[in-house]
Amino acid sequence: MRLLILGGTTEASALARHIAGRSDLDPILSLAGRTQHPVMPPIPYRTGGFGGVAGLKAYLTDAHTDAVIDATHPFAAQMSAHAAKACRELALPLAMFTRAPWRAVPGDRWEPVADMDAAAAALGDRPRRVFLTVGGLQLAAFAAAPQHHYLVRTIDPPDVTGLSDHRLILARGPFTVDDETALMRDAAIDVLVTKNSGGKATAANLAAARALSIEVIMVERPKSEDVPTSETLDAVMAWIEAHRPTP
Repeated sequence: MRLLILGGTTEASALARHIAGRSDLDPILSLAGRTQHPVMPPIPYRTGGFGGVAGLKAYLTDAHTDAVIDATHPFAAQMSAHAAKACRELALPLAMFTRAPWRAVPGDRWEPVADMDAAAAALGDRPRRVFLTVGGLQLAAFAAAPQHHYLVRTIDPPDVTGLSDHRLILARGPFTVDDETALMRDAAIDVLVTKNSGGKATAANLAAARALSIEVIMVERPKSEDVPTSETLDAVMAWIEAHRPTP
């Protein structure tokens, strides 16, 4: 079974480790190439884009792909849309393997917003100390609110030219609650801005914000594609078994 896994997430890595070495599967993991030093997978992989829907269709056809698993980031809406369209037009089975979104619990002070522009506006006019954990590609929206001080944390060096008052931390999760609490307390953070990515790797900052009674501006996920969705490894493996090509 020739399987394309659209990856770059902990879910994709977990799936790759689980199926590595299986003689009945012929997987390839596709990485977007945005992270400078990604963790190398235990299965064959490729790096880079496909060239839109047409390029993805050509790749899937040339590779004689039997099925596709979309295990991209929950905010990788364009890639998911391209995968859904390409697989629909080629009549290829497609499933999404994603993490469950975070849910607010007692003690949380969340303000849900639709996108980054809305998050920047929600910070208000009064100068605040803001912890941004939204990824390097999403920082431009906050140039519209230069009155704030931004603590920015990303994996790779981002473009911060639009943020006149900022401090940059380069780090890769997972992070502990104690470390996140100390970081936010020492930086005198007033508000955390993050994306509802779900998962455990960065959830500690939510627990720290709760403990410190810090407001959280939560950017909600974009609308997902209408495809079968699994949130556990067992569920996605069951989907793979159910969609094996007929001999």
